[in-house]
Amino acid sequence: MHKRNRLFVSIALVYGLLGGLVAILRLIDPALIPGNVPRMHGHIMLLGLILMMIYGIALHVLPRFGGFPLYSERMADWQLYLANAGLPLMIVGWLTFIDGWVIAGGLLSYAAIILFGLNMILTVRAARSVSHES
Repeated sequence: MHKRNRLFVSIALVYGLLGGLVAILRLIDPALIPGNVPRMHGHIMLLGLILMMIYGIALHVLPRFGGFPLYSERMADWQLYLANAGLPLMIVGWLTFIDGWVIAGGLLSYAAIILFGLNMILTVRAARSVSHES
């Protein structure tokens, strides 16, 4: 497995632990964590745990299902950087009530989603065009 894909899976697990901790602290005392905790928790779990896990597994598995390489390793690397810059920025924005940081983090996270989608579409398209030529 590519180091980047292992990083996505490992980071997803860290986000899962962080999201669980946020939830437990919120249950103990809602005043322990400042900011918009429900929104932060939801994004940690969905973008952090679930989407990062999907990224790591899909970038590894989908090209192999078709027997073709990933369209762009460089695009996938940038996806890793953008996703892991965006979510922490959103988290800090919610903790500090700075909407601009949340928006900037959301845009970075969305850019990562676009790169992932584009890379997957181009990978499948390249695999389809080669299989039609055979």
